[in-house]
Amino acid sequence: MGEAFTGGVEHVRYIITSSLSGLWHMITGAISSCNLRGPIGIAETSGAAASQGVPDFIWFIAVLSTAVGLLNLFPIPVLDGGHLVFHAYEAVVGRPPSDRAMRVLLAAGLAVVLAIMVLGITNDLFCP
Repeated sequence: MGEAFTGGVEHVRYIITSSLSGLWHMITGAISSCNLRGPIGIAETSGAAASQGVPDFIWFIAVLSTAVGLLNLFPIPVLDGGHLVFHAYEAVVGRPPSDRAMRVLLAAGLAVVLAIMVLGITNDLFCP
């Protein structure tokens, strides 16, 4: 059981490291942003993994789940990571951010998330 746990932790660490590296390389332009896919690309990749067999499909689902969980922890206000930043701010300052600041930050965070979604869908439709 300990060996399975250690192996699982290593795989998750590898997926997180690879995901962050890929994101960084997209931001710096070292690799194409066409590597970011939306729901159509995810469905196509899921089908391809399923056709390769159960182990490949389970690996793909694990990678996808880990990557989505990692993205959710980014400090973008509408995501869980953004809420953690708000809680940390409240712990340090002793009060939550003002309602106006929360509205502005949440709107900006939503705009960022929607822009990423539009990029992913655009890539699904127009990238090779």
